[in-house]
Amino acid sequence: MGFVNGFVSYLVLLIIFVVVGGTGIYLGITLRKGANAKAEKEQAHGDAE
Repeated sequence: MGFVNGFVSYLVLLIIFVVVGGTGIYLGITLRKGANAKAEKEQAHGDAE
């Protein structure tokens, strides 16, 4: 029973780490795309003048 309890405990930790890491990656990609779009828009606006 101790092995199963320890295994489940580490499995829950692994799931938590994967969720936190995945969320961080998703947010990072989303924020970077927004920043790139803003920079391209400002550059296009600057080139038009």
